[in-house]
Amino acid sequence: MNALGHAHPRIVKVIREQASRAIHVSNLYYNEYQGRLAQKLCQLSGLQRAFFANSGTEAIEGALKLARAAGRRSGTTGKCNVVALAGSFHGRTFGALSLTGQDKYRQPFEPMLPGVTFVPLNDVEALRQSVDDSTCAIVLEPVQGEGGIRECSPEFLREARSAADLHCAVLIFDEIQCGLGRTGSMFAFQQAGVTPDVVVVAKPIAAGLPLGAFVAREELAGAISAGQHGTTFGGGPLTCRVALEYFSILEQEDLLTRVTRVGAYLHEQLQSAGKRSAVVREVRGRGAIQAMELNIPARPLVEQALAEGVLFNSTQETVLRFLPSFLLEEKHVDRGIRVLKKLLGRAKKAAAA
Repeated sequence: MNALGHAHPRIVKVIREQASRAIHVSNLYYNEYQGRLAQKLCQLSGLQRAFFANSGTEAIEGALKLARAAGRRSGTTGKCNVVALAGSFHGRTFGALSLTGQDKYRQPFEPMLPGVTFVPLNDVEALRQSVDDSTCAIVLEPVQGEGGIRECSPEFLREARSAADLHCAVLIFDEIQCGLGRTGSMFAFQQAGVTPDVVVVAKPIAAGLPLGAFVAREELAGAISAGQHGTTFGGGPLTCRVALEYFSILEQEDLLTRVTRVGAYLHEQLQSAGKRSAVVREVRGRGAIQAMELNIPARPLVEQALAEGVLFNSTQETVLRFLPSFLLEEKHVDRGIRVLKKLLGRAKKAAAA
């Protein structure tokens, strides 16, 4: 995710400087940027320990291993099950895929890892009934990204926290797509006032370079000892230095304020376009993570928009997904909406015919 757009001058400068020094060193050795980035993530999240990986999927795997290790350490026999959400997406390796609540990704590779129960999004009672003393982790995205920009309600997040506390399970928030500024706050969970035991981040953190991390509570992090989990390239000096610059740019250019302001404008314009079109069912999301659900296939509109020089996406059959750069301005929204309105009008005529 290029949250800072392409070729941001400060990012280019840092990459050039660091590439002439050290791109990679073994993680047996300390590098100053890894330590500073770990400290930054802990300060921002309110958690205490960070572990770096090469991607969001790898970070999810690490968080899952941590939860399994904590379950074993608890002394409760068979404390290894996981509760996840229908419609979720956590990655394509076997552990992450086993937590992904979409059959289209899972079926070609089954059987998955055992012990995963899926509950409907925002079904508080189903969540309550699914978590018990055999549960080692509850894993969810505060805003489902690939699943169509569907938000967990504050009530649902609070219930997840309560259920995890009651049954000594690890509450893991996957903020790979919705975190690090995309909702207008540094983490989506901060807007609900619910803090997880582990938060997983990736995508925008190194401005397009491969880097992910999971950040955990101090007492939980001790469940894994040195050598039980590792990475060759995660947390190298190049990616960590770029990530530090990413956070510096967010703060110095006040980009979270811009994400909130321009995101509100984008939402307003999407709603206005939707009210005028019979093919639009719903507009949802906030900040720089929004969606328009249609009653027709979305992929043709994505392809038509690309031909017009406007880029958005569709990961669900009838959902247009908008995840713009944090540098988006109102004038960019206006241009995109003009194209979108034209395409919606064309689609309406085609559907009527």
